[in-house]
Amino acid sequence: MLRLNKNPLYFLLSVVMLMSSCIGHESTDQKPYLVILSMDGFRWDYSVKAKTPNLDRIAASGVKAEGIIPSFPTKTFPNHYTLATGLYPDHHGIVLNEFYDPETKKYYAVSNRNAVGDGSFYGGEPVWVTAEKQGLKSATLFWVGSEAEIKGVRPAYWKKYQHQMPYENRIDTVISWLQLPENRRPHLIMWYLDEPDGVGHDFGPDSPEIVRCVEHLDSLLGVFLDKLKGIPIAGKVNFIVTSDHGMCPISPERLIQLTNFVDTTWIDIIQGNSPVFTIKAKPECDAKIENTLRKIPHLKVWRTGSLPDRLHFGTNPRTLDFVVLADSSWSVAYGPGGSYSGGNHGYDNANTDMQAIFYATGPAFRQGYIASGFPNTDLYPLMCYILGLNPATNDGNFVDVKGMLK
Repeated sequence: MLRLNKNPLYFLLSVVMLMSSCIGHESTDQKPYLVILSMDGFRWDYSVKAKTPNLDRIAASGVKAEGIIPSFPTKTFPNHYTLATGLYPDHHGIVLNEFYDPETKKYYAVSNRNAVGDGSFYGGEPVWVTAEKQGLKSATLFWVGSEAEIKGVRPAYWKKYQHQMPYENRIDTVISWLQLPENRRPHLIMWYLDEPDGVGHDFGPDSPEIVRCVEHLDSLLGVFLDKLKGIPIAGKVNFIVTSDHGMCPISPERLIQLTNFVDTTWIDIIQGNSPVFTIKAKPECDAKIENTLRKIPHLKVWRTGSLPDRLHFGTNPRTLDFVVLADSSWSVAYGPGGSYSGGNHGYDNANTDMQAIFYATGPAFRQGYIASGFPNTDLYPLMCYILGLNPATNDGNFVDVKGMLK
């Protein structure tokens, strides 16, 4: 027979323990979830060119921005790390996809897996580090910087980049993370798809191939949304779809070959790829290089430290002596090789072709809201606000994005 302990002190202690258990469970259960997907090179207007019912579905249930404005230079690695940190490339140090660091005398390149995993290259504090430091589990699937230990911290879950990993497997990986037991489940997930960037490069942003690619990506987005809808915490998940940059049409008829103008013996280091390079001159050739570059049509050249303020670039030692940028739709080469047809990015971020997409849905966001375009540095403070995190130092402005929140 069940015997009740009639001791009042025992009864009071039991009630307190039960209340504490319930409060603790409610507090854990109520922590917000945030999933961010980046589709590389997804220009702001691709959803107008193609049929994108699933992006439209997100816009109807949440927020669509007129565009998200990348940071200069509008390249992949600098901007993905800006999305994660809220810092301009000049401030977080990933200034190009490939660069030389004169302070450490080390080279960074997207193709160098050891460099990509070297935390000494990465300045600032990516949001997964912010989350982990404040007790919130995070997960990353192929986001720039997430293979490195930064400030002594890594995401709770992360994977080395596998270009050939099928997109369906990436979807299933994210869904599996969201189905982990509560004490192991990440509340921040950032994942990456490498298209439509490749198709945009090969065929250009106005091609039928880009339409087919975008429609395929949208169908995969639908698969993810349907799987998300089927998990118990679906109603608590905030979901953002964005990108690092857009795409601009180019042509071999609009090509500047630097070696037709500049003597290669004048240059100590040249880094980058079309349409943007940075150059370290041999000391005795500094004036020659500057005077020669300034005479080349459809090419801008700045001494580092003298770029327009709006570009927020050219003060980091990794930008070397000169920054060289082709006009929009033009290409610039240094030596033979390379393809200069189809599309490219890296141009001045004032060019609207460089703008990318931003869609968001979930309990934090308003419904059917059209937001003005905003700089991609603002994503970091937005993520921190949704997750209830104290942000690290960043270049974003939460005021730009708070109107999209409930």
